[in-house]
Amino acid sequence: MRDGGRLAAAIEVLDEIETRHRPVRLALKAWGDRSRFAGAKDRAWVSGLVLDVLRKRRSLAWRMGVDSPRAAALAALTFEWGWPVETVAEAAGEEPHGPGPLTDAEWSALRAPQDLDAAPAAVRGDYADWLDASFARAFGEARAEEGAALARRAPVDLRVNRLKSDPVRAMKALASLEPQPAGRLEDAIRLPAPDPTRRGGAVETIPAFSKGWFEVQDLGSQIAAACAGAVAGKQVLDLCAGGGGKTLALAAAMGNTGQIYAYDADARRLTDTIRRGDRAGVRNLQVRSPVDPDPLKGLEGKMDVVFIDAPCTGSGSWRRHPDTKWRLTPEALAKRTQDQDSVLDTGATFAKVGGRLVYVTCSVLPEEDEDRVAAFLGRTGEAFAVRAPTADPELTPFLTPEGYLRLTPASADTDGFFVAVLERVR
Repeated sequence: MRDGGRLAAAIEVLDEIETRHRPVRLALKAWGDRSRFAGAKDRAWVSGLVLDVLRKRRSLAWRMGVDSPRAAALAALTFEWGWPVETVAEAAGEEPHGPGPLTDAEWSALRAPQDLDAAPAAVRGDYADWLDASFARAFGEARAEEGAALARRAPVDLRVNRLKSDPVRAMKALASLEPQPAGRLEDAIRLPAPDPTRRGGAVETIPAFSKGWFEVQDLGSQIAAACAGAVAGKQVLDLCAGGGGKTLALAAAMGNTGQIYAYDADARRLTDTIRRGDRAGVRNLQVRSPVDPDPLKGLEGKMDVVFIDAPCTGSGSWRRHPDTKWRLTPEALAKRTQDQDSVLDTGATFAKVGGRLVYVTCSVLPEEDEDRVAAFLGRTGEAFAVRAPTADPELTPFLTPEGYLRLTPASADTDGFFVAVLERVR
């Protein structure tokens, strides 16, 4: 495919996402199914442009003075990919597959875009207006900068699995992908954000991945798991285990001592946990499935750590899933806060006196973070006390005044995460 056809395809996918409200993954798949002629490089190019548009939809529209898939795609090529306006015009006007020649208004907007510095914070930060109050609570005058950081492309982070390898060996195995230490955690490795026009090197193709030497896991997620503290030899319940990413991180920290129980209310999300655990060399894992009767019976009041990776809006992962921020609604946020209250109350029943409740969200919204912990403490009285999530001096700058941990792309160069550690005192 030539650039004009690729550009037209990206606009077609964006239009389908907007008009049919389809997730980006499904919209790209549908286009790919219709376009068997498209090669791997074509698909990577189209996907890269679509995702970059979704990351910065509002600021691109502001610059162009028009909010449409076509305008946003043209703006992304110019302002994000650095194409000269003449090159954009050539691609748009390609016959017969380009999306059509630039209009006079498009030429003007691309050459002299509207000043983004004059835009409201929500536009500069590329998030919906209704979220501005939440961002203001969390970040104050820095909310536009925090939102903009959530709209940038993300690197690929890996966690070295100490049950199978070590950082030196893992770095050598990954040499072809240009790995670097991610910082803050010894076992964290970072691969640079992929070029949006090219297929990135697939970590899964590295032989050491199949051997279980490392897992794909954002640095923020790794830090959140580390906030569980010393877990070797302990009894640990991962109450919202999902696909098992943090379960495996906890199991590695336990060194196959003690016992870790993985549970999720959705049995389908647990399907990969056993397979991934086997590949990682985990031998102290019990998967408790909701399809079984009373799957958590016998664990009440016995856990040293109850880890709650709570269901949330995922606002902290907008760099990786940019379409989700435009599908988020106030109603969906309210539903998530109800889920979070429920899972906190449930988790509390399994923590023993002296045990820890570790509450984690991949969200930057206070409604899902501080507010939920405050509501929980209000319901439980003096049964739980707030404890510092970490004593690591590298992480203390990210502690909130209440004693919680908040990580963001702007502050910590991670996905957005919130961590609260509560100790059962009676």
